Amino acid sequence: MKETPAARVARLRELIEYHNYRYHALDDPEIPDAQFDKLFRELRELEDKNPQLITPQSPTRRVGSQPLDEFAQVLHALPMLSLDNAFSEQDVEDFDRRARERLGSAAALEYAAEPKLDGLAVSITYRDGLLIQAATRGDGMRGEDITSNVRTIKSVPLRLRKGYPPLLEVRGEIYMPLAGFRQFNSRARELGQKEFKNPRNAAAGSVRQLDPSITASRPLAMFVYGLGEVSADVTPQQQSALWPWLRELGLRVSPEVRRVVGVQGCLDYFRNMASRRPGLPYEIDGVVYKVDDMRLQERLGFVSRAPRWAVAHKFPADEVVTLLKDVEFQVGRTGAVTPVARLEPVDVGGVTVSNATLHNMDEIARKDVRIGDRVVVRRAGDVIPEIVRVLVGERPPHARKVSLPRSCPVCGSAVLRTEDEAVARCSGGFACPAQRKEMLRHFASRRALDIDGLGDKLIEQLVDAGHVNTPADLYRLDQETLAALPRMAEKSAGNVLASLDKSRTTTLARLLYALGIRDVGEATATALAVHFGSLEALACATEEQFTAVPDIGPVVAGSLRRWFAVEANRRLLDDLQALGVHWPAVKPAGAKGTVLAGKTFVLTGTLPGMTRDQARDLLQANGAKVAGSVSKRTDYVVAGSDAGSKLAKARELGIKVIDEEALRQILGPAK
Repeated sequence: MKETPAARVARLRELIEYHNYRYHALDDPEIPDAQFDKLFRELRELEDKNPQLITPQSPTRRVGSQPLDEFAQVLHALPMLSLDNAFSEQDVEDFDRRARERLGSAAALEYAAEPKLDGLAVSITYRDGLLIQAATRGDGMRGEDITSNVRTIKSVPLRLRKGYPPLLEVRGEIYMPLAGFRQFNSRARELGQKEFKNPRNAAAGSVRQLDPSITASRPLAMFVYGLGEVSADVTPQQQSALWPWLRELGLRVSPEVRRVVGVQGCLDYFRNMASRRPGLPYEIDGVVYKVDDMRLQERLGFVSRAPRWAVAHKFPADEVVTLLKDVEFQVGRTGAVTPVARLEPVDVGGVTVSNATLHNMDEIARKDVRIGDRVVVRRAGDVIPEIVRVLVGERPPHARKVSLPRSCPVCGSAVLRTEDEAVARCSGGFACPAQRKEMLRHFASRRALDIDGLGDKLIEQLVDAGHVNTPADLYRLDQETLAALPRMAEKSAGNVLASLDKSRTTTLARLLYALGIRDVGEATATALAVHFGSLEALACATEEQFTAVPDIGPVVAGSLRRWFAVEANRRLLDDLQALGVHWPAVKPAGAKGTVLAGKTFVLTGTLPGMTRDQARDLLQANGAKVAGSVSKRTDYVVAGSDAGSKLAKARELGIKVIDEEALRQILGPAK
């Protein structure tokens, strides 16, 4: 009996998906390319004759859809974290030692080791086995929706094979193979078009095209290395066991992944990959070690925005020789006066480098750097250019020593350097325009006061025109002042004022972070807010009281005490509050009178009436701790829609699960 068109289409799709799986995921094709192409052509012809049979998941739909006007934003259900870097064997040994100390284990840890691809990190979500969304990492919390583009990449399955959970989010790296990169640039030269500098830029530029058909024309591939949100607790409990499980689903995993034992196993893997790096068909810039047991990963947790259970061991960067033409000094947000080398432009690893950091005067003295020297330059961690050493034997007679300026190159204030610091600092504070601009940028940033529309150019205009000298001055701005600025109009000015008004309602932790106090990041600001409960208590605290806060040592305590001792800073806090900046009262850690004192919450899924950041801020303001993973020590799991593996883990452990309405009841009336 002859197959119907629908049956034949279904059969062809099944065959093509199977052979794609053999080719991309297993690297073990069963049929030659010509036979695969024949199956593909037959499917396309049948779909052309029977358009009602076309589905978004058909292999023929990878050619790309209509161009977009702009990328939509995607909020990651779980943050896409960065990794801390290790640049030496000692760094790796220190990472391993810290992990074992935190776990209280003297035994060697088992690690999952994998190559660190030099591409674009992405998240791909499958629902009921079908690809529904793909996003870039972005800032770790929000990325760009690149679903239409990722659908065009042949090594990314549009449909998973059997055994998948209802909701599965995978993380991986999109890259351009070296052969494809060379072929693309060769073709670009023939056509007189712009070439890509390196495969990493090629991959990122190809994926972030508003026209998916352009992405479809580029030679891209992807390896998957981890998970995001999962709707059921069916995943393996070891990172190394995750690799074959992902392959069974049809996802592509690097063939270079290995399970190793102890720090020596990690270093042996690093050396092996370094020796084989030139022969790999794609670029890697290092390797990644992850504690293999995911239960141990949970115990190790996170610090700031990086996991304690993983580290990226970077390869030494490419090194080149160039001329040091001059040394200039830049002033940062905290007043740090940093020497910057101005170089004869040179290509380093596919990137043109004309500036390099010199860190501080001690570094200049140690390396004996002089203006006019021939110097060896590399990109540290393949990112930040730095001077490695000086070719002293080639030093010209006119080479000049570098001197620290006595006065700030921006404001003229005295440059000071204490005996216990390598960094010199401008003493001008907010009187220094360079510090002022950087402080205001930080104050307005998303993780601080989140003042939308107050970007770099607008801050520059406001400071240069003398309208803003401190963060408090932002809240004195009016429509007339803003609208009179270049490239501003009534509507834009109104939007900025509305955003400023909205930012008046914040949290104590966000305000502390926004103030830009030296050594006080987000995690430290939150710990301080929860511990002291009020700005008044913080302002009066001694260094000894600051060091009583978990993870705060004498250096941070000293920074805090010095900041609050400055009269101008106290006046700034008074001004901000007088201008309407306020925050909900915080229940200090251990305070009585609230059911949240000493309680640990975990947030999962999408809440209908508030963001996760808002929920976290409210909980912390009431003395609760907000953790990133579920354990026996968790008291409540707040679950929204599309809650995943955290919800399943909570049910497994018998932990109380509540929704947003119940959370609001626990928090009580808004104040």
